[in-house]
Amino acid sequence: MSSSPTVSSSAASLPVVQAQALGPLWPTMDPFLFCAHHDDAYPAGNGAFAPAVSLEGRQIGSDFSRKDGWSMYHGDTVPGFPGHPHRGFETVTLVRKGLIDHSDSLGAAARFGGGDVQWVTAGKGIVHSEMFPLLNATEPNPLELFQIWLNLPAKNKMVEPHFTMLWNERIPRLVHNDDAGRATTVTVVAGALPGAPAPLSPPPESWASQPEGDVAIWTLRMDPGAQWTLPAARGQGTRRMLYFFVGDSLRVGPQDVGQHAALELLAGQDWLLTNTGATPLECLLLQGQPIAEPVAQYGPFVMNTQAEIMQAMNDYRRTQFGGWPWPDQDPVHGTEARRFARYPGQTEEERPAEAPVGA
Repeated sequence: MSSSPTVSSSAASLPVVQAQALGPLWPTMDPFLFCAHHDDAYPAGNGAFAPAVSLEGRQIGSDFSRKDGWSMYHGDTVPGFPGHPHRGFETVTLVRKGLIDHSDSLGAAARFGGGDVQWVTAGKGIVHSEMFPLLNATEPNPLELFQIWLNLPAKNKMVEPHFTMLWNERIPRLVHNDDAGRATTVTVVAGALPGAPAPLSPPPESWASQPEGDVAIWTLRMDPGAQWTLPAARGQGTRRMLYFFVGDSLRVGPQDVGQHAALELLAGQDWLLTNTGATPLECLLLQGQPIAEPVAQYGPFVMNTQAEIMQAMNDYRRTQFGGWPWPDQDPVHGTEARRFARYPGQTEEERPAEAPVGA
């Protein structure tokens, strides 16, 4: 990159190892492979889940243009990502605004949003779609989410695929009020946080389920002027990235960060975080012990060797990873703004239509 975010300090002990600018894809480090922040200002829908505006000028089927503040991605009618395969890693999808329709080759389906988290272990192979239906035909349909790819160690790359939902109202949160009464709210998607309720269980074969993984996925929201101490990671050698993406300015220990950035932090000690700006501040934190194995990647397949990548491609051509049980490549789950999950075996879980505020 040509320039780095400005990070200033007033002491010799520096928590920020490296600062990198935030682009369309955010920088990650082992055990994470990928972190995308989708923030789309979709217009009103046309009654058939598509934008009620012309799509002229977009490269339909591969539209990442952000024209008018949004993209169709790989959708040709409904925005999103029609059926596509994965092998060898996990996807963790945190939704901040809007609704996502999930369908997969296991027969699982879900509509989720507003703070919900979907966690999919691709393992030996899964095909899924992630569509963004525009349900509101009279108002805009904003969508905002993080999609994070978490690697699997070699011994777990060929486990059975697994689908789970972490519903917003069940995800633990820690609310800390500093001496001046200014609040910091930490949402604990994965990884124990002192003072917070116990985290929900990740999928059983996840690196996040292994005690040695020391994986944490947290989001932070800080009032103007708020202070909160980020506790040290448990594991020696754990790596930690703090993504500062909303707010004016942040102080980490003695270092001031004046623009949005991905901040690699020294993970082995506590650091006082201060929102030094005049508006609320938000961060995403990813941490974990490196898996420290070779990574071979080709698109949606992440293995350890090129031979395994070739095997993945051949297996997908031959088996389609179990086939696609849906009539379309881009299924949409009805017109109601409901939240639900149907798990393999047809067990269905219904949640309140509106997720509580505070995701």
